[in-house]
Amino acid sequence: MGALSPWHIILIAIVALLLFGPNKLPELGRGFGKMFREFKDATSGNGGNNTSDDQPVPVRKEINPAEVKNAETGQINK
Repeated sequence: MGALSPWHIILIAIVALLLFGPNKLPELGRGFGKMFREFKDATSGNGGNNTSDDQPVPVRKEINPAEVKNAETGQINK
């Protein structure tokens, strides 16, 4: 399978124009560009989501030692 010649590219462009119309083609081009950019960022490791500021901090519940349930009796100590 060889590389695409200029004639192949022109034929693909004409078929795409006939299938999608002139109004839809720019939107499809932007969508493909965004998809390839996100794929490139994800594969290179520069996704932009690697900072610790973007990740939520897990919430920890504070435990009051005075209100700990006794495992042996099942009662709550207060």
